Amino acid sequence: MKLNTKLLISSIFISVGVGALAGLLTTDSVQVYEQLIKPPLSPPSWVFPVVWTALYILMGISAHLISISDDPRKEQALKIYGMQLFLNFCWSIVFFNMQQYLLAFVILVLLWILIVLMIRSFNKINPLAAKLQIPYLLWVTFAGYLNLAIYFLNK
Repeated sequence: MKLNTKLLISSIFISVGVGALAGLLTTDSVQVYEQLIKPPLSPPSWVFPVVWTALYILMGISAHLISISDDPRKEQALKIYGMQLFLNFCWSIVFFNMQQYLLAFVILVLLWILIVLMIRSFNKINPLAAKLQIPYLLWVTFAGYLNLAIYFLNK
């Protein structure tokens, strides 16, 4: 298993690209977020793009480690990765553009489950790839708290 620089860059580009596309599609709606009643521990808005960029980079590195593996389970693991990346993208649209905070929370719960499944499947193939996803799981857990609190505080 040898790192492939071109594949690594493309893997990072895919994950960061999904996040960037979600960011572009929700740019106008993010201003609504500023006006919401937020729960305690809500970070300032500038924290979100910084954290998400770091997480997308870690996701890309992690997916690359799986993609270069010879393990026959890598296809299934990468399918789970793709599904969670899709739900991640959908959450932004539902939360920011549609302002459907309860539905967004349900999506986050499903996303959280997929991340756990992804970590478990990655761990069987490459433990480092799994460990690189732990900050993502923790952030999505925190995002779930923020999302649900926003739902209740802004009914």
